[in-house]
Amino acid sequence: MDVPRRIQPGGWGLGASSGLNRSEAFKLSTDPLFVEKVRDIVGLYLDPPLRALVLCVDEKPSIQATEGAAPLRPMRHGTTDLFAALDVQTGRVIGEVHRRHRSQEFRHFLDTIDGATPPDLDLHLILDNAATHKTALIKRWLLKQPHVHLHFTPTSSSWIDLVECWFSILQRRELARGAFRSTQALEKSLRDYVALNNVDPKPFVWTKSADDILASVSRFCQRTSGSDH
Repeated sequence: MDVPRRIQPGGWGLGASSGLNRSEAFKLSTDPLFVEKVRDIVGLYLDPPLRALVLCVDEKPSIQATEGAAPLRPMRHGTTDLFAALDVQTGRVIGEVHRRHRSQEFRHFLDTIDGATPPDLDLHLILDNAATHKTALIKRWLLKQPHVHLHFTPTSSSWIDLVECWFSILQRRELARGAFRSTQALEKSLRDYVALNNVDPKPFVWTKSADDILASVSRFCQRTSGSDH
């Protein structure tokens, strides 16, 4: 039986299970649509639509292929980028590696996601505000895929995208321990880790409501500036 990873936001950031500490999470967003976006994304986590999949999507860029016993002076062998889409309800991950992370690669990954998911389901993709996610190339693709809906996180709020939690686990369990003699070896390791994850995936369970998060933000603002905003 799968044991879900329960995500307990600390303040409004991720809790200990994410691998992110509080100083990393406590960067206050200035997004004018912060409240609306938090309610939208947390609503997807807590009450996902029927006949739909909620996927958290992001890229982990410039992962270095390194080797060497001395951690302060590793030998470097190039970099690669991991594109990942986390199915929150099952913990399964769709992954793809690329040497660059332009809109062309993101468009390719969208095709991969679309091909790896049931065609009769709507796709709700949670992702950040990177420019590569909003180009004309991506907008044209979306016009041809009306079942795909993008939900953008507030600025400076990567904590709300649960694939960041999965990236943190990947960093601790695989990348921090590995020694990769080539970029190809690193890419194989990333593909193998995604495949291993999907053999015994663990669901991610968000535990705080949008109201709880927004109340935490309000208290933080009051403590730091005497403001309710």
